[in-house]
Amino acid sequence: MRMSQTLRMTPQLQQAIKLLQLSRLELEAAVRTELDENPILEETLEIKEEDLQRAKEAEAEVSPEKAAQEQDPHRQDEFEWENYVDSNYKPPQGSLGGNEEIMNYENVICTQQTLHDHLMWQAKMFGFNDEELNLAEILINYIDDDGYILTPLEEIAESEKVPVQDLEDVLKFVQEFDPPGVGARNLKECLLIQARIIEEDTNDLVDLINNHLKDLEKRNFEGMAKTMNRDVREIIDLSKIIFTMDPKPGRAFAVPDTHYVTPDVYVYKVADDYVVSLNEDGLPRLKISNFYRNVLKSAESSKTTQDYIQEKLKSAIWLIKSIHQRQRTIYKVAESIVKHQREFLDKGAGFIKPMVLRDIAGDIGMHESTVSRVTTNKYVHTTQGIFELKYFFNSGISTDDGDSLASESVKLKIKELISKEDPKNPLSDQELVNMLKKQGIQIARRTVAKYRDMLKILPSSRRKNFFV
Repeated sequence: MRMSQTLRMTPQLQQAIKLLQLSRLELEAAVRTELDENPILEETLEIKEEDLQRAKEAEAEVSPEKAAQEQDPHRQDEFEWENYVDSNYKPPQGSLGGNEEIMNYENVICTQQTLHDHLMWQAKMFGFNDEELNLAEILINYIDDDGYILTPLEEIAESEKVPVQDLEDVLKFVQEFDPPGVGARNLKECLLIQARIIEEDTNDLVDLINNHLKDLEKRNFEGMAKTMNRDVREIIDLSKIIFTMDPKPGRAFAVPDTHYVTPDVYVYKVADDYVVSLNEDGLPRLKISNFYRNVLKSAESSKTTQDYIQEKLKSAIWLIKSIHQRQRTIYKVAESIVKHQREFLDKGAGFIKPMVLRDIAGDIGMHESTVSRVTTNKYVHTTQGIFELKYFFNSGISTDDGDSLASESVKLKIKELISKEDPKNPLSDQELVNMLKKQGIQIARRTVAKYRDMLKILPSSRRKNFFV
């Protein structure tokens, strides 16, 4: 016979880990779902002081063998049960009270007009006959959010059972619709349509669009002037017209995808110190219904009923514990970050220190994976702005004095150097390396290129601007 030990994660532990890595919005959604599914759980707007002994009875009923452990004062400090048990059950009140808030119709957001709606309205106003209007509607249905028809007309004709030539004929009219350039099948056609609409479709400008888009992207004006046998200034003037065109005409109608961030933690400056405060606003406040505890005690309830309530009571208690532990862990991590990044809080992003997960994990006595879960999709409101907790973890770049500088600080220096460059002669990555070395920062060119890409800054060849 062979004996071995294996480590297994209980469902309760899996739930605790899952709650730990949820964002604030995801946690609210998870708690709302549990409130719907678990009748033992109730939400309260205001947590009241209740009898501690009655609170302990709730867990003792679920697991009597653990009741003695709860006498440990350290354990009691970790979890305040009296805040979560409703010992005064009241029947639900009617929903037709006189104090209900009346909807303010000024706060109702109107529906934004889409590109499809805008094009359909123009098609109906254009003067098409019924057959042409049907073809226009087919074409409009194939226009994507950027304003392009990327599906070949042959495929559209085959799919919709209409002649391809008829689609070609109606497409010319659709391409006259607003916004200019809509209905194009590629970038060249989009720019040519816009050039025709603004009456700038001269031979030279059409030649630029048809044959020199790559040079236009690289702003290679000298090469285009030589190829077209034109003066550089003429090519620059023509390029100015093209650069005013919209390569994605449909994006003006795109519905903005706004992401709102609610901080999980607030950091306030009080005198010369910083205070960490958890943001509990919006999170459902949970309590255990005393009604079901009474049902559990009742001799009249059947074994099936008691087993069901017992199971739901266990689930409710563990959920409350897990949320409580999650909040405590976030608080500990935030407090440690504040301690390590004091100079950042005082002076700004340029003074952020290099910091890795191991630093915080060692400080608060937790595993690095736990710190990683806590810092994912969690945000902190500081005197310097709102940041994701992961923002404060970054590698270090060596300096001449033997110290290290946070990668985030190096990015800010690169951004500052580029912001001060001559637009007609932008700094190359190697020139940025040389300028950083003069400041005592040892960095490779490929690292500068990587940081520049992360800052969404174009290479020097594409930042060159002849129009200033």
